[in-house]
Amino acid sequence: MSLPSHIVETYTAILREELVPAMGCTEPIAIAYAASILRHALGADPTALQVRLSGNIIKNVKSVIVPATDGMHGIEAAVAAGIVAGCPDRKLEVLCALKPADTDRIRAFLATTIPVVGELETKHPFELVMTGEATVDGRTVSVTVHLIDRHTNVVSVERDGEDLTDRYLYGESMIHTQPADRTLLNVQDIITYAEEVALEEVRPLLERQMRMNMAIAEEGLRSEYGASIGRLLYNGGHSDLRTKARAYAAAGSDARMNGCELPVCILSGSGNQGMTASVPVVVYARAWHADEETLLRALLVSNLITVHQKTGIGCLSAYCGAISAGCGCGCGICYLAGGRYREIAHTLVNAVAILSGTICDGAKASCAAKIAMAVEAGIMGYDMMRSGRQFYGGDGIVTKGVENTIRNIGRLAREGMSETDREIIRIMLGE
Repeated sequence: MSLPSHIVETYTAILREELVPAMGCTEPIAIAYAASILRHALGADPTALQVRLSGNIIKNVKSVIVPATDGMHGIEAAVAAGIVAGCPDRKLEVLCALKPADTDRIRAFLATTIPVVGELETKHPFELVMTGEATVDGRTVSVTVHLIDRHTNVVSVERDGEDLTDRYLYGESMIHTQPADRTLLNVQDIITYAEEVALEEVRPLLERQMRMNMAIAEEGLRSEYGASIGRLLYNGGHSDLRTKARAYAAAGSDARMNGCELPVCILSGSGNQGMTASVPVVVYARAWHADEETLLRALLVSNLITVHQKTGIGCLSAYCGAISAGCGCGCGICYLAGGRYREIAHTLVNAVAILSGTICDGAKASCAAKIAMAVEAGIMGYDMMRSGRQFYGGDGIVTKGVENTIRNIGRLAREGMSETDREIIRIMLGE
């Protein structure tokens, strides 16, 4: 049965909003992006800086290396890198503007201007307010930049009380246009969309996702990054297919979390989720000699089912987003093998039941290991379905009906794990 046109248009819009490039972990890059806007609006390097962040942003910036900074990490490094880079129009690829010589400029900036960092009391998991001052033409000028809910969602830029926001929207702020309605997502319609959508509408997005994410996965397998979980699993190419799929996805995270300057195509605001949802599907498609059309449609299934799960969970939470993407990739692999609604629904419920509740304790090297296990859960969910095994309603948080189970996951992450999230942040801050 064909989908109504508004559903097709909404799902395509969701993909356009979600599948965007970023260089580096998205939370520090969002800080760098805000800093680049602040520098541009000031017209000079700030001599005083205050940065207030939601706890979830602090959690995801604390331990990850900022690309193009010669191994620097943390909030201050992200701010300084964004100030030096400028180029706010490049959004989450802002640090691509940095040259090797800019490392000295970043260190020099931090030697004279140390950002004052504080936690922002907010109901929003993602919120950032950055204020900077500089002397311009003999007078002190102040600029405040405010981002909320999404990594490039600029809600205000003010310079000495003057509203400059419209100059920095770059066509995607939620001030003037609301994002596509993700509540319209459901598993049945996602599969129908994947089978029916005209591929020319989505091919450029999916080809960029494959190109970027496979490139950084291959880089992670070639070189030592972090704990090199991907290289460990890959074992010089002697691993079986399921382990190879896990290895490739983990290797991409190894590289990305540890300073690799290759970009990734993100999903649900996360490069790790973007890689987890796509790379294993590509690895399986190549091994099974799937044709291009089947691969692209399988990626649609994986991407949209990942976003569907994350809609109830939220952008940032105590629930590890790689788990949702691992479940999504299991559904994509199931589609590659000829599975449709019944098979994919069982795969998803099985996979969700295996690892739900895995905590997110920030972006860091160990994310690669969590990704490897998330992909394993997705593949195991598919293997269970293929062999006639499944989890049933009443098995823990599993409820009869795939959509009901997805709602339970959202409730678990958003409500049940809210105090867990606060405690994780307190632990990470040494409180």
